[in-house]
Amino acid sequence: MVNILSLFTLAALWGGSFLFVRIAANPLGPAVLIEVRVAFAALTLLVVSFFLKKSLRFMSNIKHFLILGLFNSALPFLLFAYSAQVLNVSTLAVLNSTAPIWGAVIGAIWTRTRLSKDVIFGLILGMIGVSVLVGWEAINIGDEAIIPIITALIGAFSYGVATNYAKNAPSVEPFNNAHGSMWASVLLVLPLVPFMPVREEVTSDIIAAVFALGAVCTGLAYLLYFRLIKELGASSALTVTFIIPVFGILWGYLFLGETVGVNAIIGTILVVIGTMFVTGFASKFMSKKCV
Repeated sequence: MVNILSLFTLAALWGGSFLFVRIAANPLGPAVLIEVRVAFAALTLLVVSFFLKKSLRFMSNIKHFLILGLFNSALPFLLFAYSAQVLNVSTLAVLNSTAPIWGAVIGAIWTRTRLSKDVIFGLILGMIGVSVLVGWEAINIGDEAIIPIITALIGAFSYGVATNYAKNAPSVEPFNNAHGSMWASVLLVLPLVPFMPVREEVTSDIIAAVFALGAVCTGLAYLLYFRLIKELGASSALTVTFIIPVFGILWGYLFLGETVGVNAIIGTILVVIGTMFVTGFASKFMSKKCV
């Protein structure tokens, strides 16, 4: 029961991250927003490391942290922040949930493994779900929605790269992976800040949104995620991916007044079911039902 509650809490936090990105992306610009986000997250994890008495040894694993930081945070965070200037919270959350699908495809290419029928079926469902979103957003927003949708999908693709890299990466404690990759992201994003300056007056609401995004939805959420991996295993912890779009839609509706269109519901259902087939959760669920 505690683990189920933790899964929903994590999904609520990560679903909320798209809400805060949406609020702050236009006034701060993608680079400043993400630099502050990863800095808050890194500082939060630094404080926690003191209490847990964990030594990071950043320089000993700097290459690993830079690669992980690039593909697991800096690049996808920037791409989603860019997309958030145009796309609504629910669309961002659903596009993000394609990450396990990309991970499976990249893994198959990486290991030269043939895709099973379930995985192919899941990929088709996922692509149809994304097409429903893309088509509707293009009609609703216009041609300016196309590039943000593509950049968000590339962000999800980046998470897939990070997942497969992590499987073959140097053996580093999960907490230190989160902590070290955040400091690496700070270094990676920093050079972009002068080229994408703040655009509007920074209000208290924006400061609060960025603090919540960095400290809570990134730093503390990572701690919760790695605790779930330790207690449930990586596969079970991945079920959070299925719940995130629900909270993304809910937070967008409650706090920004975003309409919940039929396209968002259909797209979400198709992407979630497709992801379940790609990751093998659908077959496991069906086998349990048959026992």
